[in-house]
Amino acid sequence: MKSSLVILYHREPHDEIVKDGKIHYVPKKSPNGIVPTLKSFFADVNQGTWIAWKEIDKEQEASFEPTVTIEGEANYNVRRIPLNNQQVKDFYHITSKEAFWPILHSFPDHFTSETTDWENFKEINRLFAEAACEEAAEDALIWVHDYNLWLVPHYIREKKPNARIAFFHHTPFPSVDVFNILPWRDSIVESLLCCDIVGFHIPRYSENFVNVARSLKPVEIVKREPVSNGHMTPVGIALAEPVVTTQLSYKGQIVNIDAFPVGTNPQHIFNTLEKTKTKNKIFQIKDESKDKKIIIAAGRVDYVKGNQEKLEAYERLLERRPDLHGKVSFIMTCVQPAAGMRIYKTAQSTIEQLVGKINGRFGKFDWMPIRLFTQPIPLEDLIAYYHAADICWTAPLRDGLNLVAKEYVVAHQGKDGVLVLSEFVGAAVELPEAVLTNPYSITRMDSAIEEALAMSPEEQAQRMGKMYETVTKYDVKYWADRLLEQFKNLKRETVATQEKASV
Repeated sequence: MKSSLVILYHREPHDEIVKDGKIHYVPKKSPNGIVPTLKSFFADVNQGTWIAWKEIDKEQEASFEPTVTIEGEANYNVRRIPLNNQQVKDFYHITSKEAFWPILHSFPDHFTSETTDWENFKEINRLFAEAACEEAAEDALIWVHDYNLWLVPHYIREKKPNARIAFFHHTPFPSVDVFNILPWRDSIVESLLCCDIVGFHIPRYSENFVNVARSLKPVEIVKREPVSNGHMTPVGIALAEPVVTTQLSYKGQIVNIDAFPVGTNPQHIFNTLEKTKTKNKIFQIKDESKDKKIIIAAGRVDYVKGNQEKLEAYERLLERRPDLHGKVSFIMTCVQPAAGMRIYKTAQSTIEQLVGKINGRFGKFDWMPIRLFTQPIPLEDLIAYYHAADICWTAPLRDGLNLVAKEYVVAHQGKDGVLVLSEFVGAAVELPEAVLTNPYSITRMDSAIEEALAMSPEEQAQRMGKMYETVTKYDVKYWADRLLEQFKNLKRETVATQEKASV
């Protein structure tokens, strides 16, 4: 049976466990935040397909099953694209992370194309597209996710000219002068313009894409709209955008441009807070901290995440505020990168050295200024730290959205706590009530953490209450329902069709 919804995403939506000598495919225990949301789309279809890549070795080739089902989730299949170790290394560890990632996050000095295997990237994208075309019914929606699969829409359109194709970009999309550093910019933009919908988190990213498209292709702007002040801030902060393009035309086809950020899952956080394990962990954290102010910073090793800048700001805080010695506890979760991610080695070494230096300089027998976690923390423990923390310090140099900020707000249920948030993350456009900071500025970083430490309970409740309203209203279900409604109404539009409709 062909699928009416086909989702393409690099991450598999399941875990593999071996029981009685047989492989079982089960729902992920600690899934990537977007995975359960995407899976929820299959609830409204008779049959769906999720397409991902799977690394296999020579010994696994003969027994490899390209299509599997997840236990307890019967209305969709998972189609796996088998890749060998070298293909994965060239596609993900090198091309995606050494060439695309620094450009997307506006770090052109980290960009390199010399080691990139563009032909391998094209081939893998072609394999994804072929699988999608094989699985999709004639009227199916094919939904492609993120920059790893930039070329898939082009290959799909070649095989299925009338396919309905949507694309969502989970990372930032940079300004035209940065994006156009990519030697393959023409092919990438040509492919994205094959889509019926191209989605981004916030208007700034979608406008950047429009400007890139205009610089490279003879596109025409069909529709522009003001950005609503009800949800996303139109002016006044670094990533604000007052007017957004919502439709382009290219080669006689309409390309819809969407800008709406992914939300978090408040109910999942509430349920986690109610677990005995979480409650016990909260009690333990507060008991160990006693009267100390707890600052939490959660993320992973990556030069775009601002870890070095936060640590240096914390060191300056302890230098000028000896009265805080023994009175604050900085908990940093900075998960190590996967093996083979060579671009992060320097970032990881810098973090570890800074933590060692600060703890060695200021630590006492009964007080360690920083607790660093480099391994993934169980979900219950992470939510417990969010709930117990007085301050969440989220200051990436650049981030597509940053769900940590939203999760922290939900974990406090709008009652207390302080969110210190970089202006250069997508979530800042939604959460202007946070203490916004500029991680590139020593002065702004220093004043932001001081403001957070001094904030009164009344002001905390006022700010967090407003942010709580935002993140609980525009949650992940709102995002999913909104997009699903768009998809249901999605038809292949030509400029002529639209002109006829407007007469």
